[in-house]
Amino acid sequence: MRSASSVSSAARVQGTAFVVLFVIGFAHLLNDMIQSVVPAVYPLIKEKFDLSFAQIGIITLVFQLTSSILQPFVGRYADRHPRPYSLFVGMCFTLVGLCALAVAPDFRVLVAAVSIIGFGSSIFHPEASQVAQLASGGRKGLAQSIFQVGGNGGTAVGPLLAALVVVPYGQGAIGWFSLAAIVAAVVLVRVGKWYSRQLAHVRAVSGAMDSEGCGLSRKTVRRAMAMLIVLMFSKHFYIACINSYFTFFLIGKFGVSVQASQFCLFAFLAASAVGTVAGGFLGDRFGRKYVIWGSILGAAPFALALPYTGLQATIVLSVVIGLVISSAFSAILVYATDLMPGKVGMIAGIFFGLSFGLGGIGSAFFGWLADRTGVGFIFRISSFLPLLGVVAGFLPDLRNGSR
Repeated sequence: MRSASSVSSAARVQGTAFVVLFVIGFAHLLNDMIQSVVPAVYPLIKEKFDLSFAQIGIITLVFQLTSSILQPFVGRYADRHPRPYSLFVGMCFTLVGLCALAVAPDFRVLVAAVSIIGFGSSIFHPEASQVAQLASGGRKGLAQSIFQVGGNGGTAVGPLLAALVVVPYGQGAIGWFSLAAIVAAVVLVRVGKWYSRQLAHVRAVSGAMDSEGCGLSRKTVRRAMAMLIVLMFSKHFYIACINSYFTFFLIGKFGVSVQASQFCLFAFLAASAVGTVAGGFLGDRFGRKYVIWGSILGAAPFALALPYTGLQATIVLSVVIGLVISSAFSAILVYATDLMPGKVGMIAGIFFGLSFGLGGIGSAFFGWLADRTGVGFIFRISSFLPLLGVVAGFLPDLRNGSR
């Protein structure tokens, strides 16, 4: 079986497979919708099981670390030995964890359930990124934005559905989301068949185009990768604060209901989905370095103002922040694959893993800090994180990172 680099070369020859991109994006939507249910039900399970903010942070830490720990290894293996039906296997893990979460009787079972859901995600993302690259026809920014917007859309819809289904009917209603996992598993079987046919087709392909290199020295590549990790830290620590504690911030500061806070979180996440699409297109047109720079650093003024405004202004600012800062991830991921061509699965595993792992560590840290200082304080502190976006200005320009 051919390596992922040969697969990517064949994709350029065959053209962009938009149907496959939208289907894998839809599967990404369902996968991330299920995962976003976990933080969306935090207020419910916190009250039911009398959990502290630190325990909420532990749940998120376990969830995010299991989502990330396998991804680089799965991605590295997928680069060398693509396995089309691993997508289906990953979704089966998610289904089992979701059912366990719906009936969990105590904190320990909650932690075990979210860890199983996390393992499912860890299997899904690297191989799905390979599919997106194969279907890209060489238009990697476009393909990644379509794939990623599916995930962001699912992340946005999850809290909305949790507010409409889980909050009124309780923990057991989480089980209804198993229907989405079943639909996703069926869809991924079809994607796996397409993927398998494409792999058979490219057995005749040799001289992978993506193995040519990016034209930079190894030292420069390592330095650029280190900068990208700093930018990922800045972005995902800040987003972890919003994803896990924005509902508590709104409830505590403005006295809104749980449902109303979920709708506000949905507005932030929906804006993030729109920003992801914009980031992919702008990165292809103007260069991914400048999208990364403007996305993270550009969110800083709005983030710094958010903790000090009224309810309506807070909601507006959160939408603007989601729109701006979310455009960075697809640009960062494609920029990294341009730095290390031919290693799409490994790079996708590393950066998806980093996004989940850093989010988990950030959530645990801010949960610990919130128990000691209050939710309002962690929003004031986290607002300085986007200022690290200035690091993006030192990234090298890539010949294949611009239009």
